[in-house]
Amino acid sequence: MVKRAVILAGGEGKRLGELTKDTPKALIKVAGRRILYRNLKLLQDAGVEEFVIVVNKRFKEKIEEFLRQSGFDATLVENPHPERENGYSLYLARGHVKGEFAVLMSDHLYEKAFIEEALKGKGLIIDKLGLYIDKTEATKVKCENGRIKEIGKGLTNYDGFDTGFFVLDEGIFEVAERLLQEKEQLTMSELAKEAQLSCTEVSGKFWMDVDTPEDVKRAKKYIIQLAVKVAGDGWVTKLINRKVSKVLSYYLVDYLTPNQATWLTFFIGLFSALVAYFSPPLGGILLQINSMLDGIDGEIARARMQTTKFGAWLDSVLDRYVDFAFLTALAFHLKPSWDFMPWVFLAIFGTPMVSYSTERFKGAYCEDAYIVIKELRFLLGKRDERIFLIMIFTLFGWIKELFVFLAIITNVRVALTIYLVWKRKGKE
Repeated sequence: MVKRAVILAGGEGKRLGELTKDTPKALIKVAGRRILYRNLKLLQDAGVEEFVIVVNKRFKEKIEEFLRQSGFDATLVENPHPERENGYSLYLARGHVKGEFAVLMSDHLYEKAFIEEALKGKGLIIDKLGLYIDKTEATKVKCENGRIKEIGKGLTNYDGFDTGFFVLDEGIFEVAERLLQEKEQLTMSELAKEAQLSCTEVSGKFWMDVDTPEDVKRAKKYIIQLAVKVAGDGWVTKLINRKVSKVLSYYLVDYLTPNQATWLTFFIGLFSALVAYFSPPLGGILLQINSMLDGIDGEIARARMQTTKFGAWLDSVLDRYVDFAFLTALAFHLKPSWDFMPWVFLAIFGTPMVSYSTERFKGAYCEDAYIVIKELRFLLGKRDERIFLIMIFTLFGWIKELFVFLAIITNVRVALTIYLVWKRKGKE
């Protein structure tokens, strides 16, 4: 298992213009997090324990300040000649790493699954698909017998794209030293070709390099897309809500923390309940808006790498308050007769029980009910579906019919959930 990593941050980053005038590329923020933080955190979570960062002399103090504030521990190696390219930067790390180590560029972004798989490889990690990159600008790699034969942007016959991620050993420094005796500048591509590094394929996972302001925007968009939670989403969320929340998360991820987003949607939900007492149709519309916003806290949390158990718990608790407040406000507006009250009570009680039954499953079995019991995904009555139907019923003024509908659909769903859990877990 690779326990050490070298991050090359010795360049100038001139193509990013004003973004890197006083800031190294490694400290550019993408979706609320600095690139260097993302790489350090993902590598650390994957088991890497020691870090060496080769830095441009001009930005050394800023990298040091970042490390102090973020709590990461790393050895900094100063590159006094960034014009000598990234292969020279790697050479400067000699003596600071032993055995096998990973190497990555400070301006590259990767998803967790890529990092985990890449660390199991050898040599240069290549991607045959390149789903998230500009293929015309990417460095191509031609492999022969599992090793690099040709590498460069101009290749027309190639096997994959250079991901900027390597798994090497100390032997690479001997090759680098020999080449640097012959030339002033040395790129990682030249070094990889001369060393005839192994080619390891990791395809289809998110990675991209950030060279221009447009790359920052594209990377931000992809990170938000990858932050979308799929398991447990109802059809309304898939068809409507996520389309709205992803757009909003893109614009808010740099300004709102996950918990701030949670409280924002909570207060909108409470406001919809207040409005519903006076005007059920308008309240229903506001509740649906609340539902469309409900996903942004989770998307922002995953995009900013700020997921916490408390945040998920808080979101779930506040959602129950919104559900209860809205239906209670509708009940006061309706002023039901005593013989209709059982329907009201069943609707108000059954609504939170839908979520409670799946959340309690997670508490009891430490597993996501929607992943373990796939049939639950197809049962009507998830929160997003209920809220959308509440809006429809209130728009048509069908308040009594809404309570009957909710009383039936929520309690039937809970009964089916109990049966499915018993069927799958009853003997445990």
